[in-house]
Amino acid sequence: MAKTTVSTLKEKKARGEKIVMITAYDFPAAKVANEVGVDLILVGDSLGNTVLGYDNTLPVTMDMMIHHTKAVVRGAGETFVVGDMPFLSYHLSINEAVANAGRFLKEAGSQAVKLEGGEEKAEVTKAIVEAGIPVLGHIGLTPQTVHQMGGFKVQGKNKEQAEKLLRDAKILEKAGCFAIVLECVPAQLAEVISKSISIPTIGIGGGPGCDGQVLVWHDIMGITQNMKPKFVKRYADLYTEMVKAVKTYKEEVEQGVFPGPEHCFTMNEENIPKLY
Repeated sequence: MAKTTVSTLKEKKARGEKIVMITAYDFPAAKVANEVGVDLILVGDSLGNTVLGYDNTLPVTMDMMIHHTKAVVRGAGETFVVGDMPFLSYHLSINEAVANAGRFLKEAGSQAVKLEGGEEKAEVTKAIVEAGIPVLGHIGLTPQTVHQMGGFKVQGKNKEQAEKLLRDAKILEKAGCFAIVLECVPAQLAEVISKSISIPTIGIGGGPGCDGQVLVWHDIMGITQNMKPKFVKRYADLYTEMVKAVKTYKEEVEQGVFPGPEHCFTMNEENIPKLY
């Protein structure tokens, strides 16, 4: 499979070919994604909820993101990796935003960064792009502003919100984004946005009219248990299998079944110390 680039993504949109992205946080998941041949891996700040047990993404730091992105890059092979810029890493000043974005490429080895926000983030997006760093935009439900939005809600359902999201998408395209994530946006609106811009859209709760789709590894695998958004489809039930495996392991240890002879190392009888 040819290596994904920002150019090949745009070419896929032009040909009407769907783009596949997975959000993953570690080496094993990245290795599977690469073996299957997905187009992109996003190392999302959603690791705050999914991996670290926080209620939202706000506590996630740059150092956490660099740590997990490095792990993903080591497993990703030729797959295009996007590092998610966490809360306050691109909000305080343009210079700091560019420097933080640069860390993902210099320290972690990703090929691009993602940041949330539309028109209000156009200036910082443009600066990061001008520094030579590809940017994936993100509009609709933006988890870093969950308190401002009043919770995890579908965005763009009324005319004013819909027009703003369409305007935001066009502004981000002009600012230099190579693609835009549309999260929790009505399917009809997502399709209009997708047809109104030349860069790809990647939906998560955006319907089939987007140019591609993204789901979180833990949701695909059925590992996440505490919440299941409407847009999630589980392709396995690994949580049940993991519980079953650990339960069997516990029982075998308690009953003396594990470890068995096949799991043990041996030595010559004469070398065994005598009991005193």
